[in-house]
Amino acid sequence: MLTTLLRDGRALATLAVPLILTQLAQVALTTTDTVMMGLLGTTELAAGGLALVIFNQIRTMGVGLVTSLGNQIAAAAARAEHAGADAAGRPAEEPAHREVQALVRAGLAVATLAGIAGALVMIGIGQLLSLLGQDAAVVDLTRTMIYALAPGLLPCLWFQAVRQFTVGMRRPQALLRITLASVGVNAALNWVLIHGTFGLPRLGLTGVGIATSTVYLLSFLALYAAAKRDAELGPLLTLDITRADAATVRRLLALGVPIAATYGSEAGFFSVTALMAGSFGPDALAAHTAVNQLVYIVFQIAVGLSHAASINVSRELALGDHDAARRIKNTALACAGAVMAVVGALYLTLPGLVLAPFLQTGSAQSLAIATHLLVVTAFLQFFDCAQNIGVGLLRGLDDTRSGFRITLIGYWAIGLPASWLFAYALGLDTLGIWLGLLTGLAATALLLLRRYDTTLASTRPEPSTAPA
Repeated sequence: MLTTLLRDGRALATLAVPLILTQLAQVALTTTDTVMMGLLGTTELAAGGLALVIFNQIRTMGVGLVTSLGNQIAAAAARAEHAGADAAGRPAEEPAHREVQALVRAGLAVATLAGIAGALVMIGIGQLLSLLGQDAAVVDLTRTMIYALAPGLLPCLWFQAVRQFTVGMRRPQALLRITLASVGVNAALNWVLIHGTFGLPRLGLTGVGIATSTVYLLSFLALYAAAKRDAELGPLLTLDITRADAATVRRLLALGVPIAATYGSEAGFFSVTALMAGSFGPDALAAHTAVNQLVYIVFQIAVGLSHAASINVSRELALGDHDAARRIKNTALACAGAVMAVVGALYLTLPGLVLAPFLQTGSAQSLAIATHLLVVTAFLQFFDCAQNIGVGLLRGLDDTRSGFRITLIGYWAIGLPASWLFAYALGLDTLGIWLGLLTGLAATALLLLRRYDTTLASTRPEPSTAPA
């Protein structure tokens, strides 16, 4: 048993660790943005935080559209390896390589459509902000930052498509190097554009948006170049989306639309709660933004574990090993629980230190609100991590529709009413919003993990009764 656990842990860590580090480096981009927005003042932090919430809502749904690309490529590669082992030296890999290339073209085509459509939706949302009960000064600043962020959505989704390709092929090493470099470039561009150094105009909050869009473009170009130089990946990667196979595009969309809806359901849940926090004033919204960014940082551990578990489930099922697919769930949840326990202890014992980078120029009221929110967050993050792992596990089974249905129940039928009840009916304000978030995430996690167990059991083939 111990040997099996260690073997499963190593298999998960081989893919999860570079993905987690990449996710943490990537979230450093928005963390840098949040810290620098906080230096501009409470109103700028509230406005910039709202703009990032809207951008992340659209970006997350776009990422969902191409996320299944990694699973499909992993399964194709596993089938090729298995066929190669059974082919007694015959070249079995070529058809699978053609399948992978078709998947890459289709993934980039989907990313292009999603990037253009998403940018237009962002601009439209910016026009409607004044109707949503937000402070007028916050709305004006938010709108200008949205306009600066919107062009960055297209290269962001191109990057995600190429990323899924490299992860599905189990060669994600370049991701970490590129993302780490992008953090430094983003910080430098933020400083230059915010303060107008080197003779450039002083753009303030708008400069943060322009810097972020620029970094997304540079990151995509760097990842594409790295993949093209890879002897295994290069021949399979092409930007000629005009040759994308319509059937493969439809296949990715059939899997991706429910994933996008699932991601959008979660992101929308957090977006609505941000609007609810804004109804209690700039201090409450600033506190909500700071704590939400902390949750977003730690959530990247869940994202890395979820992607790794999902890819491994796809591979194991392609190879017919249902027992390994079942163990992957337990291994991922055990890893998540250990990390969340450490993070929760830090929140409870050192709240001032944790919040200092985000609220150093904020009001005493915003710091007090955020400190209370950290108590809830210490428990919330385990369920947030578990529900993301559950979505990934179901994706490994090609069951993308269940995740969407379950998040509708957990977030919107349970979590949002609970947030309203605690915040408004019981008068707990922003603290009540986060108690509702905790309730919704816990319900969602339990439902998703139960669904995975049920679906996995139903896919297990019946034991053969034929005589030997």
